[in-house]
Amino acid sequence: MNMRDELRTLLQLKDIPRTGWVRAGVEHPESVAAHSWGMAVLALRLCPNHLDLSKVLSMCLVHDVAEIIVGDLTPHDSIQGHEKHELERAGMLKIAPQWIDFFEEYEQGTSEEARFVKAMDKLDMGLQAMNYQQQGLDLSEFIDSARSKTEETEFASLLE
Repeated sequence: MNMRDELRTLLQLKDIPRTGWVRAGVEHPESVAAHSWGMAVLALRLCPNHLDLSKVLSMCLVHDVAEIIVGDLTPHDSIQGHEKHELERAGMLKIAPQWIDFFEEYEQGTSEEARFVKAMDKLDMGLQAMNYQQQGLDLSEFIDSARSKTEETEFASLLE
């Protein structure tokens, strides 16, 4: 694949709506790329000084790139766990093998940066759900999930 085609493929993430918001009936749901941007902004604002900010932002921006191929899989889908990871890993290797290490580190949570990025993933979801609730929807399942996944972090209070 030439560079132009590769870049055009990567930009397709901007056109994939977040499945969970669609399922919940959100009007004009964010794209997967908007979610990644949200995580990056949160990380830029909240990243502890001892973490490698470049690595953190890179993980935020590329952690869902495989969804260009596999789609935005949620806990409500039949594909989960190891099968989901393997599908996404194959997608990463096809689209962006240069970022497979960031993907694997994030997925496995093998560094403090990866664990911080996972917290940003959930924090973004929870705060976005709070925003979307202004549409009159009950999105407490998303907020509760975000709270449960961040309760061991210093960011849990941001979801109160």
